[in-house]
Amino acid sequence: MRYKATSPDDYINQVPKDHQDALIKLRKTIAANLPEGFEEGVNYNMIGYYIPHVVYPKGYHCNPKLPLPFMNIASQKNSINIYHMGIYANESLKKWFVEAYKKQSTKKLDMGKSCMRFKKVEDIPFGLIGELAGKISAKEWITYYEAAIKK
Repeated sequence: MRYKATSPDDYINQVPKDHQDALIKLRKTIAANLPEGFEEGVNYNMIGYYIPHVVYPKGYHCNPKLPLPFMNIASQKNSINIYHMGIYANESLKKWFVEAYKKQSTKKLDMGKSCMRFKKVEDIPFGLIGELAGKISAKEWITYYEAAIKK
């Protein structure tokens, strides 16, 4: 679902009540673990974590007016989705996440290239998401990103 939010709090206030607590907890978990250099806001109609233009003036190559995206959380009709571009750009990070998830959950991981979908709020591995959020510094993300767009 798309929400016309202007801030993360505005976004959370618009999503269904049964997703609000999970999004609040995800925000707190990510904020507690995200390295310096990232900023929280709304981008792509989701709660986003990105490298602002003051740190990376080039912005996102698909639309340089946008800051460099890194991580997003979203409420969809049937799931809560977490997007992490580092998993898409770094195969070893993806492998680590998949293995760590298997150790923490008996549920099958519903995962795309950068997206993890959780149909039940109680299945979200908040601690693991926090650990994932802290795995890549802003400087490292810029390095991965620039290498990927040169290919």
